[in-house]
Amino acid sequence: MEYQAKELFAKHDVPVTMGIVANTPDEAKAAAEQLGVVVVKAQVKAGGRGKAGGVKLAKTPDEAKAHAEAILGMKIKGLTVNRVLIAPAADIVEEYYFSFLLDRSNRRYLTIASVEGGVEIEEVAKTNPEAVHQIPIDAGKGVDEAKARQIVAEVKFPEALTEQAVQTVLALWKVFVEEDATLVEVNPLARLAGDKLEALDGKISLDDNAEFRHEDHVVFEDKDAADPLEAKAKALGLNYVKLDGAVGVIGNGAGLVMSTLDVVAYAGEKHGGVKPANFLDIGGGASAKIMADGLDVILGDEQVKSVLVNVFGGITSCDAVAKGIVGALELLGDSATKPIVVRLDGNNVEEGRRILGEANHPLVTLAETMDGAADSAAELANK
Repeated sequence: MEYQAKELFAKHDVPVTMGIVANTPDEAKAAAEQLGVVVVKAQVKAGGRGKAGGVKLAKTPDEAKAHAEAILGMKIKGLTVNRVLIAPAADIVEEYYFSFLLDRSNRRYLTIASVEGGVEIEEVAKTNPEAVHQIPIDAGKGVDEAKARQIVAEVKFPEALTEQAVQTVLALWKVFVEEDATLVEVNPLARLAGDKLEALDGKISLDDNAEFRHEDHVVFEDKDAADPLEAKAKALGLNYVKLDGAVGVIGNGAGLVMSTLDVVAYAGEKHGGVKPANFLDIGGGASAKIMADGLDVILGDEQVKSVLVNVFGGITSCDAVAKGIVGALELLGDSATKPIVVRLDGNNVEEGRRILGEANHPLVTLAETMDGAADSAAELANK
């Protein structure tokens, strides 16, 4: 969130004013009494807060309280506002845009910046694309002072701000690298009265793969906004992403699961537009416990009408997977109530199918092909 991004900015010497976080209208009023004229800003992990009515100027403490009452509890892009940032109003002369991001397609980092940007950067990109500069950064070399000066010169920051801009670019790069971010964005980066450069807003996306290096990042998790099923899966150590469909999907391996989602979506076109309900990769192991945890999460999704288990036996053989499925259904007992289509292939597939066939569980249907399994699961979900 913005106030958290500003905390990381301050940690790395990016010029920023913190403000005060308020969880209630009375706290907002108290903050405004302390700060004077303020801006009441909704704190959610989404853009477009101003256009949604989540950013309001307050000239008095009572006005700040009224704005907080209106903003707290509102939804912005599906996210509920549970806190607001009370920020001192700034005397803005000009607004700029600046970001560092990971350019995956070109395997490099990228700066996107504009001195004609600010909150309307999207409109600038449409009407005057030449004003939005995209400057590639060699991942091996990064941003040193020479590169920072090149960026500042190319973007055409005002001469009076050159030295501040160079130091700000270096500080933002420090945030990007040392916090293991995939995006560091300042919008607006503002020129204030007296030629002072300051980050008035901030957005940072952190790389989950680097969590082991940043135990302090756990404070940035928004548990109030987290999907309960995703939170439950994370606690169980499962690689799960909730989607908006009716066919629950379990597979072993991210590539196989992604392919399964595509096949289910394609098959669903013939069955009322049924779509996959989730991404769930159980990885190389498929013990009864892992399978039970996966099925428990998926069956807890009220939108799920059927489940597709698509496993290719490799190091973990199909007979072990089959035993895992049987064991999982025993563990779940009466809580398992939705039809399950199972497609096994690969190492020891015949033995795996035999184990499931002998178990003869009333919820389980065996399918020989991936396409056939997806079609059966979609059909069952549409009934």
